[in-house]
Amino acid sequence: QVQLVESGGGLVQPGGSLRLSCAASGSIFSANVMGWYRQAPGKQREMVATRTFSGMTNYADSVKGRFTISRDNGKNMLYLQMNSLNPEDTAVYYCTARFPSHESWGQGTQVTVSS
Repeated sequence: QVQLVESGGGLVQPGGSLRLSCAASGSIFSANVMGWYRQAPGKQREMVATRTFSGMTNYADSVKGRFTISRDNGKNMLYLQMNSLNPEDTAVYYCTARFPSHESWGQGTQVTVSS
C-alpha cells in the first residue's frame, strides 16, 4: 500500500498562511481522489478539500476562497495552500488517497492558529 506523510504544519498567527505537503511513497497516478481532512480537539474529522485525478475540486464551505488544493502526479505529492488562517482552522490535518484497491491515510500534521 502507498504510505502518505504530511508536513508543513506549525504555529501561525491569525491571518497568516501555511502550505501543507503530502508525500506518497509510491505512484499516486491511480488514485481516483486525494484530499485533506482535519480534526479539531473534541470534534469529528471533517473534509477540508478533495481533488480528483481529472482535476475536479471540492471544498468545505468554511475554507472556500482561502484554501487551495493541488496535486502533482509526477512528484507523487499533494498540497494544501492555506491563507487567511483563523483560530477555527486549528486542527490536525490528514492527507488521504483513494486507490482502486485501498484507501491510505497519513499520520497527520498539527496546525495551530494563535496569536
